[in-house]
Amino acid sequence: MDGRVQIAYLGHGAARSSGGRFMKLTQQEEIGLRCMVQMAHMQPATSLAIPEIAKREALTTAYVAKLMRQLRMAGLVTSIRGQKGGYQLTRDPEDIRVSEILAALGKPIYRPELCRLPDSHGKRCVHSKDCSIRALRWGLDQLVTGLMSQCSLSDLLADEQAVTQQVQGHLNQVPWVMKGKSH
Repeated sequence: MDGRVQIAYLGHGAARSSGGRFMKLTQQEEIGLRCMVQMAHMQPATSLAIPEIAKREALTTAYVAKLMRQLRMAGLVTSIRGQKGGYQLTRDPEDIRVSEILAALGKPIYRPELCRLPDSHGKRCVHSKDCSIRALRWGLDQLVTGLMSQCSLSDLLADEQAVTQQVQGHLNQVPWVMKGKSH
């Protein structure tokens, strides 16, 4: 590589490229994002029940229920009771950032508290006061969060080619990011 950072999205089960290592979304983050996309496809004020989301995404209802609970606790969806009940987005899809969804479902790349926790032997990291890797993780977290903050849930309603072009447009604003195919 020529010193530029390369970021690619690899869905669960995707193989690592021979060009290097890539970070990837966790399965929980990806599937939760897919559930949110299903809900964004609905008309405003229309509910989508857990069994319907599970069917559309070929998931168990228990797993979808777990994800919907996390999304509800983050204030991204609301639960509607009754025969026509289910879940609704709390805001318009264009007002929900992908970064918000991922934050509700997973943990950031950089978490400063990890540096203060003891390891499996009960000792603190010897680099807890001065760690170059911590700075790298912080920078990567900033880059990924920045990109995901520019993308809304409504952006993901387009087809793959349109979303790829949009993401590439965001990445083109960062001069040191490697340009090329996303997959």
